[in-house]
Amino acid sequence: MTAMRTALAALLFGFSSAAWAQLPDAEGPEDKKAPPPAQAQAPAPSTVPRCAQRLPTLLSPLAFSPGELLEFDLDAMGAIAGKMTMQVQKKQDGSLPVQIKVQTNSFFSKVRRVDATAVSYMHPKTLRTSRYTEDATENEQRRTVEVAFNSKDRKVRVDYVVRGKPGRNDYSYDHEGLDVAGAIYMMRQLPMKEGMPVCFDVYGVRRMWRMTATVVKREHVSLPLGEFDAWHLSGTAVRLDNPSMTREVHVWITDDERRLPLAAVGTIDLGAVRATLTSFSRPGEKAQRAQGKEQLKW
Repeated sequence: MTAMRTALAALLFGFSSAAWAQLPDAEGPEDKKAPPPAQAQAPAPSTVPRCAQRLPTLLSPLAFSPGELLEFDLDAMGAIAGKMTMQVQKKQDGSLPVQIKVQTNSFFSKVRRVDATAVSYMHPKTLRTSRYTEDATENEQRRTVEVAFNSKDRKVRVDYVVRGKPGRNDYSYDHEGLDVAGAIYMMRQLPMKEGMPVCFDVYGVRRMWRMTATVVKREHVSLPLGEFDAWHLSGTAVRLDNPSMTREVHVWITDDERRLPLAAVGTIDLGAVRATLTSFSRPGEKAQRAQGKEQLKW
């Protein structure tokens, strides 16, 4: 699994990248393995849980706009492994694109070298995904993915090329179908309140998953970037075609007009992983960057 997929899954299923990565590769051996003991906190469901209700009406206006840039540190095995950025682009053909870039640093590249870019194309008002693309190179092996969402039929078509070999998957979803990057921005617009349920289907790593979560409570979070009051979401992602594959998920989103995704924490095949917001900038505002030592308080 590439760091791109790890980071995105981390931020979405991730809010808890960790909690949620390691997402198994669609063709990899992880499909045949049981999850690590640290993740096996509850018996895997035999069926996919149903969404009891649709997503609530999103807050308006949007907490973000073209030009907003979020920067994250990616930690693995107790050390900084690389950087990830998420930037809102100008509207394009009726969509609001968000570009995500991931690159490992020289230290982590000795273990896994990754340079990847993905783009999520969202509806500018509803934030539902119409298209998602990914172009990633891991240890000199290139992987491209083109995902098309058909909201009318609730279908998803995935065309991919891995090591020069093309493939295609077709999926369906229930009430809502999103991609992992777009889901982060959708969650930023949720009208958070303690105990609120959240449920939707999401594409990740050439598979569809059902995300069921609950807004746990409002917590104080201390990061090098500053002190924040944030909503904590906790839940589980279940793979639609294989309910035994589950991942615990967590995410913290600030309780202010910016609705910033602060952190994602979890585990992958290489050990503990975390994505932490270290900088953000918005049009017309001075960029804010992390300063000083970290003192996590969740």
